[in-house]
Amino acid sequence: MSQPQDAAAFQRARRPEQREQRREAILDAAAALLREMPAAEVSLRELSRRVGLSKSNVVRYFETREAVFLELLDRSIGDWLDALEGELPPVPGPDGPAVASRALAGAWADSLARRPLLCELWSILAAVLERNVSVASVRAFKLREAEHRARLARMAGDRLPGLGEAAARELTRISVVLTAGLWPFANPSPAVVEATGDPCLADARVDFAESLGTMLHAALAGLLCERATP
Repeated sequence: MSQPQDAAAFQRARRPEQREQRREAILDAAAALLREMPAAEVSLRELSRRVGLSKSNVVRYFETREAVFLELLDRSIGDWLDALEGELPPVPGPDGPAVASRALAGAWADSLARRPLLCELWSILAAVLERNVSVASVRAFKLREAEHRARLARMAGDRLPGLGEAAARELTRISVVLTAGLWPFANPSPAVVEATGDPCLADARVDFAESLGTMLHAALAGLLCERATP
């Protein structure tokens, strides 16, 4: 049986818009798989099967499975920042920087908590995603990541004018490290969930949004204090 015309065109992907369509289809398939299973269980073969392409065809667009995830992380960060602009509190009023920084930290943490795919990808960035890709791919990702962080720093600086540009950029780095570290502890294995159901282990349970908000607020307090110190 011959393929439908649209499917055949998708397989060939000769025009730029068709190639972009295929890249997006691969990324969408990767996102769907990551909602079903841990990243460690997603193979390039399974990804190829899900998107309806051969493995060699997928490799024409993304050199490895990790390169797919890096691109997906980049896209997820951009989508998050688009939404975050309207989710962060406005420029602070007369209540002062302490209240404003707590509101900023809480809104930031809550926004990330609503985006598990982004948090999951950040949590495996250093240990997995940057381990099986070319120098060119990593460099391209890092350059785009720097642009994202600059945009995020501007958002923070707009909401907290006393923060300053350098401290705002440092806050973005702190946020990524905190997110990457907290996410696995807030989403443990079933055995850990069952074990920490013991009331004696209540302190071992991690609420991601609450913990991230507290830590971001502490980081903001330190950055503001450092900036205020002569």
